[in-house]
Amino acid sequence: MAINLQKGQKVSLKKNTASGLGEILVNLNWNSTPVNKGFLSSLFGGSSGIDLDLGCLYELKDGKKGTVQALGNAFGSLANPPYIALDGDDRTGASAAGENLRIDGNHISDIKRILVYTFIYEGVANWQQADATVTIKYPGAEDIVVKMDTFNTQNKMCGLALFENVNDETFSVEKIVQFYPGHQALDQAFHWGLRWVAGRK
Repeated sequence: MAINLQKGQKVSLKKNTASGLGEILVNLNWNSTPVNKGFLSSLFGGSSGIDLDLGCLYELKDGKKGTVQALGNAFGSLANPPYIALDGDDRTGASAAGENLRIDGNHISDIKRILVYTFIYEGVANWQQADATVTIKYPGAEDIVVKMDTFNTQNKMCGLALFENVNDETFSVEKIVQFYPGHQALDQAFHWGLRWVAGRK
């Protein structure tokens, strides 16, 4: 069984052990069916599919803010702040495991909020074709599914889910699925206040 979150709906991830929530896994999977971009694109080595990247903005209780994502090689750390780590970078969507963001729920008291997002690094901004789904798993609970069921063909950045620390024992998780032109616009919409520069991977 799984909980299929609706837009704006919130659910709670609660401490179920003495030590904390345990490891929270945020998995992104998508369909990278190649888009026909024409002869010239293939001749000059154009990308044949969609490369979606999973990442997050984080804010810790001590005021530290930042991002975890493949772009800029900011893969994070589970053992040290921010207690969030990205497994790797699936460039094609062909990996059965997709991309995984791991959160150490035992450090919930150190984390204020986390905004999980995805963006199209390469490929056409066709979210309907990408058919992306985020699944949130944590010990002893039903999976939480965030389906990208609204689409915007212009913007390549999508805010997916917002984790907020409620009482140092519970994360509330809200489905966002809202589209933005890029990182900076997403940041401004949620009042994160980071400084952004162009990056590559």
